[in-house]
This record gives sequence, structure tokens and C-alpha cells, in this order.
Amino acid sequence: MTETRLRSGQVAAAAGVNIETLRYYERRGLLPQPPRSLGGHRLYPPETVTSMRAIKAAQKLGFKLAEVRDLLASARLRDGSDSGLQSRAAAKLAEVDRKLAELTSLRATLGAAVAAGCDDLIACAESPCCPLPFDDEMRE
Repeated sequence: MTETRLRSGQVAAAAGVNIETLRYYERRGLLPQPPRSLGGHRLYPPETVTSMRAIKAAQKLGFKLAEVRDLLASARLRDGSDSGLQSRAAAKLAEVDRKLAELTSLRATLGAAVAAGCDDLIACAESPCCPLPFDDEMRE
């Protein structure tokens, strides 16, 4: 019994992407090059759909394609050991927390500027009571 193979359009439709995305991921090394039919059509194993969904999910979590490629390679090579997802997810979580702290601070500063009625950037730069983050040495 031969394994069912899927053509590009079938994989793309099942994974919710377009065919160009599928080919792009092949070029970037996220997906292995599939064998071709006698007519030259790419023939993917069914698990390619799962790989595509995993790639898209990882991207939504903030992983860059190079990071996703490394995670997929680790998962393919693992022998029951850690694939690295746990440590990489923890690092990504720390990065998100750092960005949230920066955005929270930025939000507070912008809120203070709005509440103070700041309307002129030049005037604010000269005012010691403006909440905008001007370098204090420049005001002297």
C-alpha cells in the first residue's frame, strides 16, 4: 500500500496558506524538498500540513523563521531528548515581558503628555515640567 501524497494546492489549502508560502518555506529550509511526480508536481507527505500549521503557530508566538527552522530541525533530530522548545519559549516569554515593560512605560509617558496638554514639541523641550523624556542636560 502506497502512502497518500498531497500536491501543493492541497497542502496549502489544508494549512490555510497560499502555494507561494509553501514554496518559500521550502526555500528557507523549513520544509524538506518533496519528491516530484513524473509530471513534475511536488508530492508532499500528509504530515507537511502539520508542519505548516506548526510554523504558522510559532510565528504567531513571535518566533522568527530562522528560530522556527532551528526548532523544526531539533524536533526532527531528537531521540526523545529535549527539542529546545521549552528553553526557547521561556526566552521568548522573557523578551515579551521586557517589551511589555517598555510599552507600559511608554504608555504612561504618553498618557502624562496628553494629561499635561502638551501641544508643542519645541515648547515642551524647553519646559522643565513637561513629562516627555527630553534629556535634562539639553534643557540647561
